Amino acid sequence: MSRIDDLIKELAPKGVHFKTLGDTGEFIRGNGLQKSHLTSEGAPAIHYGQIHTHYGTWTDSTKSFTDPALAARLRRAKPGDLIIATTSEDDAAVAKATAWIGEGEVAVSGDAYIYRHTLDPRYVAYFFQTEQFQNQKSKHITGTKVRRVSGTALAKIRIPVPPLKVQHEIVQILDSFIELEKGLEKELEKELEARHLQYAHYRDELLAFSNNDTKRIPMGEAGVFFGGLTGKSKADFSNGNARFISYVNVFNNIAVDLGRDDYVRVEPGERQRALARGDVIFTGSSETPEDVGMSSVVTREVAQPTYLNSFSIGYRLHDPELLDPEFAKHLFRSSSMRQQIVKTASGVTRFNVSKARLAKVEFPVPSRDEQSHIAGILDNFEALVNKLSADLPAELAARQAQYEHYREMLLSFEDATA
Repeated sequence: MSRIDDLIKELAPKGVHFKTLGDTGEFIRGNGLQKSHLTSEGAPAIHYGQIHTHYGTWTDSTKSFTDPALAARLRRAKPGDLIIATTSEDDAAVAKATAWIGEGEVAVSGDAYIYRHTLDPRYVAYFFQTEQFQNQKSKHITGTKVRRVSGTALAKIRIPVPPLKVQHEIVQILDSFIELEKGLEKELEKELEARHLQYAHYRDELLAFSNNDTKRIPMGEAGVFFGGLTGKSKADFSNGNARFISYVNVFNNIAVDLGRDDYVRVEPGERQRALARGDVIFTGSSETPEDVGMSSVVTREVAQPTYLNSFSIGYRLHDPELLDPEFAKHLFRSSSMRQQIVKTASGVTRFNVSKARLAKVEFPVPSRDEQSHIAGILDNFEALVNKLSADLPAELAARQAQYEHYREMLLSFEDATA
């Protein structure tokens, strides 16, 4: 802050004046650009919805383009202009803005304003994110389901206007902070990816059982396959009376702890086989052969009747003591098992697991002591990976809060005008 303070003492010894956005620029409403007009090449174009979903504080390139002849008839932002999405169902997102700092003009859709001004464009964009802007903006939001703010209302909002050199300095500090945040995010994501790969490596090494001493049994001999509920409509899921595990739950390995409270209506006469501890569940189909037959294992006692949804296949051992469920949850996702399971699928645009071929898949059966030992090692490793996964968003949230704190500090001034 000392650098900023020194510049203000030098360039604005009487303090920083506040002006309305209308005093420092003008609001020009976008027009005529629809989603259907967006293309992958042509004249640069920004649709207001993309400001909510794609663009950050500033951008020097566009995600989309449009026909140059159409762009010539539309209102266009010039380099340095702010582009503001003025509608949203969420008050906080109303007037989300991005500064256009690319070369040339960019066509802008309706439900967006172009703010043409005399300030540092990134300084203004950062100001639009501050609490002082949000507090002023909230007084001017109108509408019920769709919330909006007008250019006339935005023009009344007051902004601190330090000398341009001070604005540039603030922008450089905030830009550097964001770059550091992005670098940290990439570093943490790389670390997480490395841990996932490390876990997969050790899992596959421990579960390969490449020697011939370990007994192997075809799934069809050791157990029985069963299907899920079929013929269900949306009403059955909105008015459910029994828990179910869906295809997505199995694919994402959620069935391990039966961690979801999804329900489906099941009549007494149609009840299928309810899930029990030790059951292995497979996804029955997928658009890619690599993802077909993904497994999850029920490792907890099931307190209430829970059923498989369609597109999933259940498997139950004749002897529940043959495999430790904690061991099985790692086993059936190991490379040695996945290679066999993937081969059971057939199809062209969608691949389906064949129960008959799945029955021929062999799985290793080490001693229960060895199973427990391997499960313990992999559980500990998996816990470390999961902790890192949980810590990542928390760390990023802390960095975001720190950034927001400094942004508010850097853009807060005493109003010399008052």
